[in-house]
Amino acid sequence: MPPHHAPSQDRPEAILIAGPTASGKSALASRLALRHGGVVVNTDSMQVYADLRILSARPDQMEEARVPHRLYGHVDGAVNFSAGHFARASAAVLGGLDGRLPVFVGGTGLYFRSLEEGLSDLPPVPDAVRSAIRRESEGRATAALHADLAARDPAGAAALRPSDRARVLRALEILAATGRPIADFHGARIPGPLAGRTLRKIFLAPERDVLRARIDARFRAMVAQGACGEVEALRARRLDPMLPVMRAHGVPGLIAHLDGAIGLEEAILRGQADTRRYAKRQFTWFRHQMGPDWRWLDPDAAVEIG
Repeated sequence: MPPHHAPSQDRPEAILIAGPTASGKSALASRLALRHGGVVVNTDSMQVYADLRILSARPDQMEEARVPHRLYGHVDGAVNFSAGHFARASAAVLGGLDGRLPVFVGGTGLYFRSLEEGLSDLPPVPDAVRSAIRRESEGRATAALHADLAARDPAGAAALRPSDRARVLRALEILAATGRPIADFHGARIPGPLAGRTLRKIFLAPERDVLRARIDARFRAMVAQGACGEVEALRARRLDPMLPVMRAHGVPGLIAHLDGAIGLEEAILRGQADTRRYAKRQFTWFRHQMGPDWRWLDPDAAVEIG
């Protein structure tokens, strides 16, 4: 676990709480926001979607009534909501807080990075171009799409894993929309909405065995609470399978179950395994991508935070 540094004694202008899924972030954020008269701001790429309250573990209506919450469930599943969208939405939230303390909480590393460092100023891709690229990619292996990119943009392809379908498609979309490689746009950055502010940063890091058990138990609880019905409604919309909401942890397996391809128990096991792998990636990303000013804490120690 990376060493942590004591937080600044100055009153922070925002609190940032990150960590793997099922680590107890939301409970800590609500407690701190309530104590300081603040507002909880979602920093998770799945909890933005209106379609997935249960499966994304969004705070329930009682919790949202107890303390103000922003950027939860405000995006339709048909929208490909990006880190750029999040940065703009969070800037708008910050502009309307009237001095209240924002408590950003979630597990999406790029969202947290965008708050301070900003993002590359990528050009918008017209819907018609995106739809055409997605149609052309249907049924094709990601490695083949990567080979297409390599033939037209060798440097861009070299910077991407051949298995990273979402980023390969994004690079192809930029190329189709502008005629220029995606690297041409990486130099220009828009500062993040929290750039230069005094921040308190916390990463909740449970013991791995404890976290795995919590992930498995929570996924079964989600199914018991009605996750299948939630996914059935999403399936009925016949959305592009490459949209983020369609690739949320547990969605593909539950759709396979609803299609009659696998049993419910197999769908649950797939959802649990997928979520555990994601939690491992979250640990790795934050360890290597975020700075030493993040304070790593076991969730049990976080109860002492004031």
